[in-house]
Amino acid sequence: MDSIFHEKQEGSLCAQHCLNNLLQGEYFTPVDLSSIAHQLDEEERMRMAEGGMASEEYRTFLQQPSGNMDDSGFFSIQLSVRIILCNSKFVCTF
Repeated sequence: MDSIFHEKQEGSLCAQHCLNNLLQGEYFTPVDLSSIAHQLDEEERMRMAEGGMASEEYRTFLQQPSGNMDDSGFFSIQLSVRIILCNSKFVCTF
């Protein structure tokens, strides 16, 4: 390795910078992470619907904002874990 990639922190985009630094390159933008967050939101909605779409819990869930992202640049740890586990460049050994 000739050099170590380091993406400097900007705003509240901690997840983006963490993932790019971990993977050693400019792999993710806020738009990329937003797209993945929307996918996670949809998966969570489908899981919640399994308990009954008429349930109070499901209706309450639908009224809440995304827990995977917000307008400040926050992205959830679940999003970061999903990316790490699904990224073929990153190999986990235990």
